[in-house]
Amino acid sequence: MSDLIYKKSIANKPVWALMLKRFVDVVVSSAALLIVWPAILLTAVAVKLSSPGPVFYRGIRSGLHGRTFKILKFRTMVVNAEALGGPTTGTNDPRVTQVGALLRRTKLDEFPQFFNVLFGDMSLVGPRPEVLEYTSKYVGEEVLILTMRPGITDYASVEFADLDDRVGSLDPDQYFRKHILPRKNALRVKYVKDWSLKTDFIILWTTFVRILKKVIVK
Repeated sequence: MSDLIYKKSIANKPVWALMLKRFVDVVVSSAALLIVWPAILLTAVAVKLSSPGPVFYRGIRSGLHGRTFKILKFRTMVVNAEALGGPTTGTNDPRVTQVGALLRRTKLDEFPQFFNVLFGDMSLVGPRPEVLEYTSKYVGEEVLILTMRPGITDYASVEFADLDDRVGSLDPDQYFRKHILPRKNALRVKYVKDWSLKTDFIILWTTFVRILKKVIVK
């Protein structure tokens, strides 16, 4: 059943629309990198000077058709953070550095993902990539998630913009697996099923407004 769902999903995507989506990805990510490179440079310096460790976080994620890739983010946590407390970040997580907290709030930590988009690992909009621990357990319609390039933002990114606060601090990993992950996967499946170029632009605009409001309010 999963293989049939997977093949139907691919067949239902117009080739011209997917090509246009990729063209937009390349043009926008290239323009974005040209515009924000000073911010990227300053952020890299801030991360390097604020705490020991590499500038970038390179996490293994599942991409298009399940192929793995390294997602790029500015490092916002201490070295070996996942080994110290799991993959989910909770409220006031002590593993998050001071500079990292600012980067997470403003989403500046996501800027390096424009390189992922440019190189073809990701798209501007698409199901947010997950760790292999979760994607290896996809069942039924969840396999649809892997039929499109993962994105910097999607429905789930908008709904769970305050994810750290939502999972709390007592047992973030357990809460995420039980309450958040099923909803995120449902939204990812919805995106793949309902995908259109118009949807992508709506999600991009909604994401921009949410980030702007979050920065201004806090």
